[in-house]
Formats: sequence, C-alpha cells, structure tokens
Amino acid sequence: MVWEFVPWSDEFGLTIHPIVSKSGPNPTSPIFFFFSFFFSQQPNLTAPFHIISLCLCSSISFSQTLVYSLPIPMASSVSTKPFRTDALSAFSSLNSDLRSLSSVNLRLSLRPRLPNKLQIHANGSTYGNHFRVTTFGESHGGGVGCIIDGCPPRLPLSETDMQVDLDRRRPGQSRITTPRKETDTCKINSGVSEGLTTGTPIHVEVPNTDQRGHDYSEMSLAYRPSHADATYDMKYGVRSVQGGGRSSARETIGRVAAGAVAKKILKKFCGIEILAYVSQVHKVILPEDLVDHDTLTLDQIESNIVRCPDPEYAEKMISAIDAVRVRGDSVGGVVTCIARNCPCGLGSPVFSKLEAELAKAVMSLPATKGFEFGSGFAGTFLTGSEHNDEFYIDEHGKMRTRTNRSGGIQGGISNGEIIYMKIAFKPTSTIGKKQNTVTRDKKETELIARGRHDPCVVPRAVPMVEAMVALVLVDQLMAQYAQCNLFPVNRDLQEPMVPELEREEVPF
Repeated sequence: MVWEFVPWSDEFGLTIHPIVSKSGPNPTSPIFFFFSFFFSQQPNLTAPFHIISLCLCSSISFSQTLVYSLPIPMASSVSTKPFRTDALSAFSSLNSDLRSLSSVNLRLSLRPRLPNKLQIHANGSTYGNHFRVTTFGESHGGGVGCIIDGCPPRLPLSETDMQVDLDRRRPGQSRITTPRKETDTCKINSGVSEGLTTGTPIHVEVPNTDQRGHDYSEMSLAYRPSHADATYDMKYGVRSVQGGGRSSARETIGRVAAGAVAKKILKKFCGIEILAYVSQVHKVILPEDLVDHDTLTLDQIESNIVRCPDPEYAEKMISAIDAVRVRGDSVGGVVTCIARNCPCGLGSPVFSKLEAELAKAVMSLPATKGFEFGSGFAGTFLTGSEHNDEFYIDEHGKMRTRTNRSGGIQGGISNGEIIYMKIAFKPTSTIGKKQNTVTRDKKETELIARGRHDPCVVPRAVPMVEAMVALVLVDQLMAQYAQCNLFPVNRDLQEPMVPELEREEVPF
C-alpha cells in the first residue's frame, strides 16, 4: 500500500511505504505526519521542503499545517531533519534525506507525480450535496446558465418547464423593472433524452443578447457605492467592469432554471408547492392577515406587475417604485416565501438545521440583507406561553400544531406545517443620482451611474427566492430519504417521502 502526499510541487510528491513487520501492525497507534511546504513561484530560487516533525501521538493541536493521520505500523525509531533541495537538481539530495528518516517499518521516498485528469471545482458557484447546481456566466459575457448534477432519471423535462420561471425573472417585464431587453430563452444541451432526464448532468444555457458595455465606462474608474465593485477588486485584484460580472443578478438565471427542475421534483414526488410574493416595498407593508397561506395561488401573485397578492396594496407598492424611478433612485423591500405540503423530517440537528440551510441559500442572492423565519424578530416580544405552538390530533389522525410561529420547523427539522420565511432586499445600489466615491487609485470623485437597472429588485426576486428554497428542499428530501426512510422505525410519525400514487406517474 502506498500513500502519496501531493501537491508539494508541480512535478513531485512524497510517497509513504509502510512495511509490515513480523509482529504485525499496531492499528491503535496512528502516526501523524506534519508537513509544511513553501514553494516559491520564482523558478530561479531554491524551493525549500521542511518536514516539521514525524512523531507518535494520539492527538495534537496545529495551525496552518497540513495534517495526515494514517493507521500504519509503528516505526521502531523516529528522526526528524529539515532539508533543502534545489528545484533544478531533480531532488537528488532530498532522496538521501528521506532515507535517513526511514525505519524498519517505514520507508519514505520521492517519486515523480503522474498527471491528474482535469478537475473543475467552481469555488463559490456550486450549491447542494445530493442535488448539486453550479452556475456560470456573467452579465455581459456570451451567456449564463447552470449544470445540474444529481437529478433523478426518468423525470419528464423540457425547456418549457424552465422557461415559465425564467420569464418571471427576466428583465424588461414592466416599467418598474430594468429596461434591458432579454428573451432569456433557455436551451438544454445535455442530461435529457426524448423528454426524460437521464440521470447525468443537465447543462442549461441562456445567451446574452442585449449588452451595452459602453454604459460602464465611468464605472470602470470609480467604485459604485454599496456595490461589489470595490470588494471584488480587494479580493481578486481584478473585476469585470461591464455589468458587475458574477455579482450581477443575471447570474441568478442558472439558479432559477435549476430551481424549476427542483420544484417539479418536489411537486411530482411529494406534492410540495413553493410560492413567494412581495410583502413590502419601501414603507408600504402588506398586513399578514390579508394573505391566507393555505389557499394562496400563483395566479393571485402574478395578477400584477409587483407580484403582491393583494390588489390594493399592489397599487401602493407600484406607486412607491414609480416615485423613486423618475428621480433616478431606488427602494428595497421584502419577499415572503412559503412551502406547503412539506413532509416531516427534513433537516438535521446542529449545523445542518433546515432553517440554517434555507437562510444560507436565500441570503446568497444578490441584494439580500435580512432573513426572518416563522415569527422572526416579532417573536422576541412574546412570552414562551404565547409563542409555543401547541400540538393536537386533527380529523385525519395526524399530529398538527394549532399555531405556526415556528414556521414549520422545530429543532432544525420540518414538522409538516407550512414553512414560511421573509427575505429583505436592499435598494438597488446602481442609481442615476450623483454620489461620492473613490477611484481605484484612491482619488475622491463623484459618480452618476449609467446603465439599465431595477428601481426595486423585489418583483423580479420572487422567482429567485422560490428557486433557492426549492434547491434546499429537494437536496434535503434526497438526504432524508436515503438516511431515514429506507427503514422507518416509527411508521406513525415517519410519513412516506414518496407516495405510491405519485410514483405511478413516472414513466419507466
């Protein structure tokens, strides 16, 4: 058996050869190897290698050090030695140093690394464990889209399924959204054959057709206040000037496309419905008692351009957006989202609580600044006796709660009630009013941003929120079914994840 530790350099890695003695290995005493490598990018400089220590222990604290714990045979003796080697000498001197570290039970050697196959890791652009989504593309690039990995096979799927939500998200819908004209027509390039998913990665792409790079000439020199321009430059030392690159809301096209697939899975296999709507624009707040979450429909939400289910408050919200739009300013708002018919048992204790996963997902959307679950901050004004959701048995023999201040989740796990949350979105940062800012070379200046931007993001954020909630729930559904529903231990409480009636609809 061989362990190879890589990468130490582009060409070489350290190889550990455990040699089993006649007395056999001692599996209870692992050897901990601590290595620190500092490799200069200057080819003319010497590349130092340091083995900090090679020791026997049960545990040790460390900082900024690679740690490897291997249950290999005990070495009869341990020695440590710092060593150096010239990068151009093929590490010839290093081999002799490694031989001095060897023992009767352990041999260290150096060998050339074999080239690895290409691996793509989209750091920060991938979400999910079982239902994984990677988005790609930028606002003013050739296009945007997503790759969906983990979608079940034999699911009926076409571009039309995604296009419905993409049309709800696209720009140029009305006077209260950005005037940028994009059809956002999607194309499925892989993962679907003859109308059915194949179980392989689904590649979805949407071309950009209405870019105006010249609108960003002034913003290439000065940072937009409260925008990602400055922080992207601070982190990467470079940024995409046109449209904000990955920080643009256009990135969410991939999320919405993937979310449409997730929503179809949830609806078909569990009957879960996810609906979001605008509940606040600036100072116009929709009273909660005007919306019945048990009977709310998509038609009610889509009956007006602001996506508020109450017509009277919808007009007030539209007027609030119009008032700032004509002045070149912007306002924020709140989107409320619900998930009906969610089964019990989704989510995990401690770090993977369902509300924590939902918060992470929706707060990754552009312009989000707040998240409230169930009773939220208003619950802090109640006592325990006022806030607790008491249990009862309904007419179908099912355990329910009389109230739902927990928002459908208790202890990080869904309880079968309606899941609901609120997400706050800040005012659009790119506005047509004069603002003070600085340039990249740290000179103070004034900026009037050009371009086409939403005076309020919340009407178009509605399908984005639905998509992220769907991605969380389908990922959690797959995890729950794999862990707990193959062998349920309490059939009275553990409801079936996949009703037989729904499974019959899936073609085989």
